Amino acid sequence: MQELYTQDEIFDGTDFTQQAMSKEYENCIFNNCNFSQKNLSEFGFTDCAFNGCNLSLAEINKTAFREVEFTDCKMLGLRFDNCEEFGLSFSFNKCQLNHSSFYKTKIKKTIFKNAHLQEVDFTDCDLTNSIFENCELTGAVFDHSILEKADLRTAYNFSIDPEKNRIKKATFSVSELSGLLDKYDIQIEK
Repeated sequence: MQELYTQDEIFDGTDFTQQAMSKEYENCIFNNCNFSQKNLSEFGFTDCAFNGCNLSLAEINKTAFREVEFTDCKMLGLRFDNCEEFGLSFSFNKCQLNHSSFYKTKIKKTIFKNAHLQEVDFTDCDLTNSIFENCELTGAVFDHSILEKADLRTAYNFSIDPEKNRIKKATFSVSELSGLLDKYDIQIEK
């Protein structure tokens, strides 16, 4: 019989694509586990850590991520915009999130560290007080996004239109200011 709730467990190298899972996990650690293309819809993860896991193309419809830490994970093409909104909170360190979507999510104070965020959709996303530390943002879409008080000082390769996004009190480095002026097609010499 499948367990519905798992707490305080550590999983090492488990291939969850080949086995049944509990519907709720609390205070669990997943090390080098495979969830690639797994249907995780309506699952719940609270105070969990994913280290070196592959979650690429997993289905996360109404999935609850509450206080979840992702470290060194491959998370390509994830639709965070389909997650359970209530309590949605996570952080990403050294993760590959290319081609993922945060469309219309409210993820204030989210920390992205050393992350690859190429072609990620942040349209209509509330990123107030979020941190993008040493993040690669080539092709990331910021359209009607809220970036107020966000820290993008070490982010690079971004293109953010200040007229279409709320960036009041956001911080940027002088070397990357060109990412705020892309639409004007001007040459900036360093």
